[in-house]
Amino acid sequence: MISFICLCLYYGFARFLPTSSTRIVGKPSKWLRGMLCRHIFKKCGKNVNIERLAHFESGREIEIGDNSGLGINCRIPKNTVIGENVMMGPDCTILPYNHSFERTDIPMIQQGFHAKGSVRTVIGNDVWIGMKVTMTPGRKISDGTVIGACCLLCKDFPAYSVVGGNPSVLIKSRNCR
Repeated sequence: MISFICLCLYYGFARFLPTSSTRIVGKPSKWLRGMLCRHIFKKCGKNVNIERLAHFESGREIEIGDNSGLGINCRIPKNTVIGENVMMGPDCTILPYNHSFERTDIPMIQQGFHAKGSVRTVIGNDVWIGMKVTMTPGRKISDGTVIGACCLLCKDFPAYSVVGGNPSVLIKSRNCR
C-alpha cells in the first residue's frame, strides 16, 4: 500500500519538481524523489538521483545501486537493473519491447510484440550513458562502459568500451594504455 501511495505522489507531483541542480529547491526536490523511489523500487541504493520527469512505469522490478541516477526525462521499463555509480544523461530511453515483423502476409500492426515484459536490461557499475541514448530491449551494458550522446545501442559490448553511433559501434576500449 505504501508503494502505491508513493507511486501516486511521484507521478502526481514529485516528478514535476525542479532538477537537482536548480538553486535552492534542487536538493529538496532530489531528496523527495529519492525518498519516494525507495518505497517504489525493488532495490534503491544510497545517494540515488531520480531527475525531473523520469518515467519508470510501476517501478516494482527496478533495481538501482548506490550513487546512480535516472536522467532528466528518461524512460526506462519496469524490469531494469542499474548498477552502482551510473550516470545517465537527459532524454535517454530503454525500449521495453520490439514489434514483430517477420510475416509478410499480415500487416505489422497485427503481429504483436517480441518478448513483451520478459526482457531485462542490465546496466553494470561505473557506466556513463550520454544524452539522448536509445537502447533496444534486453541490452547488457558491461562495467566501465561509456555510451556517447545520441547513440542507438542495439548490441552488447565488452567491459570498458567507449561506444557511439547509430547503429552503435565500438569506438575504443578504455583498457588500452
